[in-house]
Amino acid sequence: MEQYCILGRIGEGAHGIVFKAKHVETGEIVALKKVALRRLEDGIPNQALREIKALQEIEDSQYVVQLKAVFPHGAGFVLAFEFMLSDLAEVVRHAQRPLTQAQVKSYLQMLLKGVAFCHANNIVHRDLKPANLLISASGQLKIADFGLARVFSPDGSRLYTHQVATRAVGCILGELLNGSPLFPGENDIEQLCCVLRILGTPSPQVWPEIKDLPDYNKISFKEQAPVPLEEVLPDASPQALDLLGHFLLYPPRQRIAASQALLHQYFFTAPLPAHPSELPIPQRPGGPALKAPPGPPHVHDFHVDRPLEESLLNPELIRPFLLEG
Repeated sequence: MEQYCILGRIGEGAHGIVFKAKHVETGEIVALKKVALRRLEDGIPNQALREIKALQEIEDSQYVVQLKAVFPHGAGFVLAFEFMLSDLAEVVRHAQRPLTQAQVKSYLQMLLKGVAFCHANNIVHRDLKPANLLISASGQLKIADFGLARVFSPDGSRLYTHQVATRAVGCILGELLNGSPLFPGENDIEQLCCVLRILGTPSPQVWPEIKDLPDYNKISFKEQAPVPLEEVLPDASPQALDLLGHFLLYPPRQRIAASQALLHQYFFTAPLPAHPSELPIPQRPGGPALKAPPGPPHVHDFHVDRPLEESLLNPELIRPFLLEG
C-alpha cells in the first residue's frame, strides 16, 4: 500500500471497502478494493478468487474494467482497478430527463460488446446490473464486479446454483427505456409476480425445461397472459421493443445472444448510438469522502437470501397470481 496515496472512499462491496487512490510514482488514479480475511485459516473468499480469475482471463477488453494489480496487505489483500468516475445506476438515478434513444443505444451497445467478449472467453458474469456497469470520465461503459462470475462449459455439462439474482441485459435495456426497473419486486415472490404480470405465466408448452427446475413444484401461479411490450413501454421505438422481446424470453436457449443482438436493426436505424463523449456522466458527490450520501433504501432492491416470511409481506400483491384452494 506504500506505493499509493488514498484520496477518498468510493464505497463498500460484499468483501471489502473501495478507495480512490493515486500511485505515488506514476500519479495514476486507481480504485483500490481492500479485501479483509475474517480468519486466516478460511483463506481468500471464493468470490474474490473468482473475480481475480475472471478478470485475468479477459483483461484485453475495453468494455471490461481492468485489474491492474493484486498484492497482500495486512490480514488480507488489495485489488487495484482502473478508476471509473461513476456507474450506470447513477446515470439513471440522476438523469434530469429520460435518456435519449441515441444514449440508450450507446450504453446498450457497449454493454453487449462487453458481454459478447466475456462469453467468447467462456466467462458468464451472473450479476449484471446498472451498479456494476461503470462509466469512465470519457463516457466509456465497462463491466465490473466479477465476484459471481463462472467459467462455463459450452456443452452445458456443468451445473450452477440457481440462487443468483441479476437483472441481465434485457432487464437493463428495459430499465434504460423506462427510467426505472422493469420488474420492481421487493423480494423473491414479488419479483416473480412482477415478471409474470408482464411476460405471462410460463408453461411446459412455452418452456419445456421448466419442469426440470429445482423449485418448479413449490408454488403454483394462475394462468396469466403476457402484456404486449408496447403497452408496458409506450414511448419505445418498434425496433427497441423487438430487440427487448428477443431478450425477455423464458427459455434461456431461445434468448438472443449478445453477439447477435449487436447486429439487430435497432442499432442501425436513426438515431444512431451516441458517441461516449455525448453521454451524461454524473459526478460522484464531492468532498473528501466519495461515497454517495446515505438515503432511504431502494424499495425495489431484490435479495435472494431473504427468508420466505419476508416474501409474504404484501399478500395482496401476489394473491391474484395464486391458485385457489
